[in-house]
Amino acid sequence: MTENEISGKIIGCAIEVHKLLGPGLLESAYVECLFYELQKAGLFVEKQKSLPLIYKEVKLDAGYRLDLIVEHKVIVEVKSIESLNDIHTAQVLTYLKLSGCKLGLLMNFNVLLLVEGLKRLVNKL
Repeated sequence: MTENEISGKIIGCAIEVHKLLGPGLLESAYVECLFYELQKAGLFVEKQKSLPLIYKEVKLDAGYRLDLIVEHKVIVEVKSIESLNDIHTAQVLTYLKLSGCKLGLLMNFNVLLLVEGLKRLVNKL
């Protein structure tokens, strides 16, 4: 599957989670429910995957963890906050750069309509 096909399935699963739960819960609840829905949809998904930082020739365990990575291709960063801002976008772009992935989805579940809290980010490699 391409990144675009994967992201379409991820967004569909996220809409299902948001439709059933609505806004106002903790980020961890949305991550767990989305993880469940993605697995149920037949996608390979890893939760809280460690992301090392390689600085020059040194590999550092700096404690970065991806909320979800789907099919080894798409990073999903889940938020449950008042509003997304530039630092959240920068965070996902950094994760894309460090991981070598091309596509990331930044999702804020603390909105009335999920499309209002969704950002699709591309690593231009």
